[in-house]
Amino acid sequence: MAADPAPAPDPFGAPAPRRFLDLPGFPRIAYAEAGAGPPLILVHGALVTLDDMWLGPMAALARHFRVVAIDRPGHGESGHGRPADASLWRQADLVLAVADALSLERPVVAGHSFGGAVALACGLAAPERIRGVVAIAPIAFPEPRLEQVLFGPRAVPVVGPPLSRALAPADAVLLPLLWRALFLPRAMPETFARRFPFALAGRPDRLVADGENANLLWTDLARSAALYPLCRAPVHILSGSGDIVTNQTLHGRGAALLIPGARLHWLRGEGHMLHHFRQDAVVEAALAIAA
Repeated sequence: MAADPAPAPDPFGAPAPRRFLDLPGFPRIAYAEAGAGPPLILVHGALVTLDDMWLGPMAALARHFRVVAIDRPGHGESGHGRPADASLWRQADLVLAVADALSLERPVVAGHSFGGAVALACGLAAPERIRGVVAIAPIAFPEPRLEQVLFGPRAVPVVGPPLSRALAPADAVLLPLLWRALFLPRAMPETFARRFPFALAGRPDRLVADGENANLLWTDLARSAALYPLCRAPVHILSGSGDIVTNQTLHGRGAALLIPGARLHWLRGEGHMLHHFRQDAVVEAALAIAA
């Protein structure tokens, strides 16, 4: 099911042109592809779609790699299957299935935030099937999270989806504040503000998926943390000292201390969305893994 490499993306173009994969045992998965070279898979975080990567580091990475960015289950244009598909470990299985379906032999797996946790799970679960991990502002350890309060109730079976639809008027006020807060201490880039598909990312059913992700974080990250000392995949972690979304002193530094041989790139003054402002650091880490 391999696809021909696509041309490098126009960083001002949006939405990203999707293709689709029907994988046994998973919902239908949307992806975008660009570039040629060694394979690399990009995994986005919470409250966004693969367009976050398309408008961020994907063009720079596509100069060196064949890059595939996915919409995680329940996000963007990907299907929303069983609640179990919200588990970061299940999504790590999905990333490996995407690699197999597209003939991406031992890809670098790079993920941001929740996607960073998924990328780390790939390295923990199947180090022999990937070249290594680039974790960008990852969430790495269980802790109380605001998204568990804001979106967790929407994941409750039966009553959650109607609740999410009922909260749509409040979301119209809340979500723009949250999206802009993700970029602090920087301002949201003007291109992102114009081109990102906010309406798609903020649909009530997409927020149900965010709630499912949040509700499984405690058990999923406890499992990850217990396995970090056994990790055999090369890992590079990019952390910003100004990150107010995930405390990178805990998550980035903590994971780097536990994972054998992990390299921590500490970017002073950068916030959670550092992959939009330090694309050079993302590319450098990915090339180091690929080498």
